[in-house]
Amino acid sequence: MDLDLRQVRYAVTLAEELHFGRAAAALTIAQQTLSSQISALESRVGVPLFTRDRRHVALTPAGEIFVKRGRRLLADAQRLVDEVARTQAPLRIDVLTEGLTPSLITQHLRGESPCLPFEVFQSQGLAAALPRLLAGDLDISFGRPHGLGQDLPAPLGTMPVRLEPIGLVMPTDHPLAAHDEVTLTALTDHPLLVHTAEEAAEWRDWIDEAINDFNLQAALRVRGHGRAAIHATVLARGYPAFGLTTGDLPHGLTARPLINPVPLYPWHAVWNTQTATPTVNRALELVHNYAQDHHWHQFPDRTWWLPGTDRTDLPGPS
Repeated sequence: MDLDLRQVRYAVTLAEELHFGRAAAALTIAQQTLSSQISALESRVGVPLFTRDRRHVALTPAGEIFVKRGRRLLADAQRLVDEVARTQAPLRIDVLTEGLTPSLITQHLRGESPCLPFEVFQSQGLAAALPRLLAGDLDISFGRPHGLGQDLPAPLGTMPVRLEPIGLVMPTDHPLAAHDEVTLTALTDHPLLVHTAEEAAEWRDWIDEAINDFNLQAALRVRGHGRAAIHATVLARGYPAFGLTTGDLPHGLTARPLINPVPLYPWHAVWNTQTATPTVNRALELVHNYAQDHHWHQFPDRTWWLPGTDRTDLPGPS
């Protein structure tokens, strides 16, 4: 005789609640469905498992045995699923550093694929991730495929993910903090802190393009890793820096949007088309859908800016 694990789960839940309404709510099914499934299970095993009337639900002696063994059966089934999942190769994702768009994407992928193991790396920049992508030691990375100091190697594919507005992070007592939004014209009178990891060639190139296009000044150039390091340096030196306006900031710092135009950072997913597995392709599909659902591909309603090299491979206005 074959048992339906779903019906076993229904019986175990009903035994825990001893109330059809509460058990149905815990299982997120209709009470009528639960009642009919329990009756079908009892017909299958050939013996009543529960006694019930309008006020009470109780286990029969046979029900006690069934539920005790049923719990073991469900636990064994879960262990089987977990063990099979562990044999699957992990999805190896590079999030570059903490708190950026790739971290949000990875959290989403974990939620959509709870049984899939993940290995998460922080290379600090797409340029640093390229050798591992080419060697097949990394499945997906993210970043800007221009400004790397080299053309993107042929085996690597790219998919636009997000046009992320870049703002300004500054001390709370900085003159620009008095404005709700900061124009790039106003920024010309305030030298910038340029803080980049040595590995983040594409981010450093984006900053240099913005500085050149809008006649900005670089007061100080510092090498370092991560948003926490940027925030600490802005606090210590007092200069504003390009950064995100989302997320928590330490005491003493604030962030403002940049406008006229809005500077955009073009995130792409990058992967090796020659080594991509069905798991990688499915992950890329989930990333695309997540970006679409959050309107990440849309340009702002107001004027915007991208480096010229990035305009050629993005859809939309130019």
